[in-house]
Amino acid sequence: MTFFPNPYDLPECTLLGFPSEIDLSNADVVLVGALDVVDARRDRLRLLVLDLTRTHFMDSQGVRVVAGVRGRLPRPVQLRVAARADGVANRVLELTGMRRDVPVYDNLAEAIES
Repeated sequence: MTFFPNPYDLPECTLLGFPSEIDLSNADVVLVGALDVVDARRDRLRLLVLDLTRTHFMDSQGVRVVAGVRGRLPRPVQLRVAARADGVANRVLELTGMRRDVPVYDNLAEAIES
């Protein structure tokens, strides 16, 4: 199944949902789709929240996607990640050190409101 990120524009941010799995088989498509969203909204983007709360499997390719999005964002734009506290995505982000560079919240409400 091919995944194309489906962004939601909220008054305070753009929310980008990610698939249930991110690995070598789909990471390039997820990254390109996410970067297309960033490029299309570049002039009005202030906060981008990546929703990994439904991502049940993620390896280092998922970290590469998050890092790629982070690297493409213009300077004033904030990036936050929502990932379940007990989920694999959160653990992978912690083990790879990505949590030091990108704020990770346990749920979407916290990521959007903080």
